Amino acid sequence: MDLIKAMQERHAVRSYQNKPIDGETCRQLSEIIDACNAESGLHIQLIVNEPKAFDSFMAHYGKFYGVKNYVALIGKKSEDEKIGYYGEKVALAAQALGLNTCWVAMSYKKVKTAFQIGTGEKLYCVLSLGYGVNDGVPHKSKSVNDVSIGYESAPEYFQKGVNAALLAPTARNQQKFVFSYADGKVSAKAGVGFYAKVDLGIAKYHFELGSGMEKIDWI
Repeated sequence: MDLIKAMQERHAVRSYQNKPIDGETCRQLSEIIDACNAESGLHIQLIVNEPKAFDSFMAHYGKFYGVKNYVALIGKKSEDEKIGYYGEKVALAAQALGLNTCWVAMSYKKVKTAFQIGTGEKLYCVLSLGYGVNDGVPHKSKSVNDVSIGYESAPEYFQKGVNAALLAPTARNQQKFVFSYADGKVSAKAGVGFYAKVDLGIAKYHFELGSGMEKIDWI
């Protein structure tokens, strides 16, 4: 599974073909979600053939059409960053499997019979999922110096990580995260804004993937 290619090619898609996700693709994506849940303790769930969540005024106002499948990103309270990190892991895996996605924070309604929320858990947001009418378009991006400190003097892995983070989807395209490099150590900080901590988790996954390092020791 080429996740680097998926990261480069994935863009937000809001309109989907009337085409069911095939069984083998569902099976593979379910396995990836199960692995993410086992590693993170989250309660991410794949929902297929459920059109009600995006059959609303808000969904149409948000220009979502034909959405019948989605991933419910569920976790305990104060797990915003973890939701972003593992949610994007699922999104890029879906892209690699030939699907399109979009992070959705508000333009849907909760269909409580479609998924399970355990005690102390909440639904943070969802990923719309399916075969897109198109592949989406790149979003406008900040510069590396807008989102990092110490970029010019940092090693190549840090620079590659920052460039990968700039490909990360963020709420309202805010890109308010900041990565820093000093004394051989890497840190990342969320900005202030709508879903900023979820955005940081998404960006950190991109950073790790793009850096080529097996593990980043975040401080």
